[in-house]
Amino acid sequence: MREITLANGMTVEVECLSCALTGGLVELTGGVIYEDEFFHAHQDVAYPIPGLVILASKRHFYCMDELTDDESFRYIELVKKIRDAQRKELGIDYVYYFYNEDTTHHFHLWIVPRFEWMKQFGKSVESLRPALLYARNEMNNEENMKYVIESINKLRKVLT
Repeated sequence: MREITLANGMTVEVECLSCALTGGLVELTGGVIYEDEFFHAHQDVAYPIPGLVILASKRHFYCMDELTDDESFRYIELVKKIRDAQRKELGIDYVYYFYNEDTTHHFHLWIVPRFEWMKQFGKSVESLRPALLYARNEMNNEENMKYVIESINKLRKVLT
């Protein structure tokens, strides 16, 4: 078991945070964006960037080559649907896709919008970490969180 502090300040003890999130053991600020038998989409509000989506598998595994054929088909379909909704509903022109296999959580893809304010950190994958930290430290306010929650609701409406 590990102790994890969530974006809302609450502390939980879990074996795997992704399993706790996809299994509904940890309540997400803004709620679930999309869920089916294979995947769970939500926003990590620790990084209050409107339209940021994490697409996580419900089944516990780490690597893309472990996807079943059915999961592979659904995964690509969902990435496409989420990206389409980000563009059409939220006006997001560009995103970074981030997936890594050396995580402490199981299989998940980060879909991080690229906003104008992020240019101060550069325009490459190296700019992603400073932008995420900036959002966490400088954008975690009531006004921005309203925008984040509105974005979650717009995406949920289109994807479910």
